[in-house]
This record gives sequence, C-alpha cells and structure tokens, in this order.
Amino acid sequence: MNPTNPTIFDLSPSEKLQLVEDLWDDLAASPEAVPVHDWQKEELARRKARLMTNPASGLTWEEVKRRVRSRYGR
Repeated sequence: MNPTNPTIFDLSPSEKLQLVEDLWDDLAASPEAVPVHDWQKEELARRKARLMTNPASGLTWEEVKRRVRSRYGR
C-alpha cells in the first residue's frame, strides 16, 4: 500500500468487492441515469423479435439456472 497516495488498487480483495457492491447499488438506485448504447438497444430488440416469432427458442428460468450451475459447478 502506498501510504502517501493510496488508490483503489491498494484495497484488500474484500474491500474491493465491497466497493463494487456499493457502486452497483448506487447505479441501481437510478437506472434511468445509466447510459444504454444504441447497439445494446438493437441487440435487445433483435432478441425480443426472435422470441416473439419463436417462443420455444426461449429458456425457462429453471433451465437457465440448471445451465449456469452445470457450467460453474454450483
């Protein structure tokens, strides 16, 4: 740790995680202020259109959880 000019990189891993959590909570408190790029909006529209034309292409929440758990061993 640099005692004269500490930075976030000098934080412990748990302090860094807490900082990330605090930042995320702050952003989530006003989601309308978070910029969404045009390419992101286009991708969401593309995915929604695909789901509307083929509802079977979507996954249930249970299937999503199963896939994530099988991939990451939880």
